[in-house]
Amino acid sequence: MAQQIEHTHLRIRGLNLHVAQVGKDELGTVVFLHGFPEIWYTWRHQMLAAAAAGYRAIAPDCRGYGLSDQPPEDREATWEDLVADVLAILDALSIPKAFVVGKDFGVIPAYDFALRHPDRTRGVMCLGAPFNPGPIDFDTTMPEGFYIRRWREPGRAEADFGRYDVRRVVRTIYILFSRSEIPVAKEGEEIMDLADLSTPLPSWFTEEDLDAYAALYEKSGFHYPLRIPYRALHRITKHVDAKFQVPVFMVMGEKDYCFKFPGFETAMRSGIMNTFAPDLKIDYIPDGCHFVQEQFPEKVNDLLLAFLKDHP
Repeated sequence: MAQQIEHTHLRIRGLNLHVAQVGKDELGTVVFLHGFPEIWYTWRHQMLAAAAAGYRAIAPDCRGYGLSDQPPEDREATWEDLVADVLAILDALSIPKAFVVGKDFGVIPAYDFALRHPDRTRGVMCLGAPFNPGPIDFDTTMPEGFYIRRWREPGRAEADFGRYDVRRVVRTIYILFSRSEIPVAKEGEEIMDLADLSTPLPSWFTEEDLDAYAALYEKSGFHYPLRIPYRALHRITKHVDAKFQVPVFMVMGEKDYCFKFPGFETAMRSGIMNTFAPDLKIDYIPDGCHFVQEQFPEKVNDLLLAFLKDHP
C-alpha cells in the first residue's frame, strides 16, 4: 500500500527534510503533520485516500525526526521553526494554498500556521487536541509520574529509553498511548516499566507497522523528539486573541487518553473553541483512541474527505 507513496528530500531552511507525497493535485494539496512517536508513516491511510480523491498529499518528517536532518545541537528548539518549515515546503513545491492536517503535537504548528498564514491555508483539521491559546500548566494539575512531566526532565527519558532498543521503545509507547488511561508512573518506576513484551500490540497495529516506525527512529533517535514537543511545551506561542479566518475541523476519539487532560473535554464540549474559530466543526469517534487515524482509517478518511469537499 505505502509503496505508492514517493519520497524525496527538500532543502528547507538549512536542513534536508524528508517529505513523503502522493497524488496529482487536481483538487488541491493536503499537508499532514505528525505527532510523537509518529512519523510521516502515521498518515499512510489518509494520504492514499486523499490522493485517490484527487488531492496531492504531503507528509514531512518533522525536523529532527525520521529521515529528516537533525538541527544543530546548540540551536533552541522552537515551535516557530515548525511553522516556518511548513511555509518553506509550500514555497519549495510552488503550492499557493493547502489544507493542513495535524495530529497530537502536530496540531500546534497546524493551528499556528492557519493563524499566521490564512492566505496560504484552505482549512485546518486537527486530531487529538483542541486549540489552546497558550502553554498548558501540567505541574499543578498532573502527578509527578505523569509521562510529560517525566520526559520533560533532561536526561530522564534518555536513560529510561536507553535500557531497550528502539523497537521496544516505540512498541511500549504505542501500547501505552493507545489506552484510555493517562500514562502515569509510580514512585520508583519509569514510563517504560508500564508495559513489557508480554503486553500485546493494539489489534490494528501490526509488527510490520512497528518495523516501519522503528527503522525511522533508528535513524533519528529520540533526542530531538524529546526536545520538541516535551521540553518546549512551555514555549508554545500565545494566541490569546486568536481568530481563525479559515475553516477549522476538530476530530477526537472519545477513548483518547488526552480527553482526560484537565480542561480538554471542557474546551471541546463547552463551545469555547467557537470564540476562536467561527467556522468550526467538531466530530467524535466513540471508540477512537489516541491513534484514531490508524485505528479507524476508514472513519477518519471519510471525515477528512468530507471536510475537503465542503471547502472547494
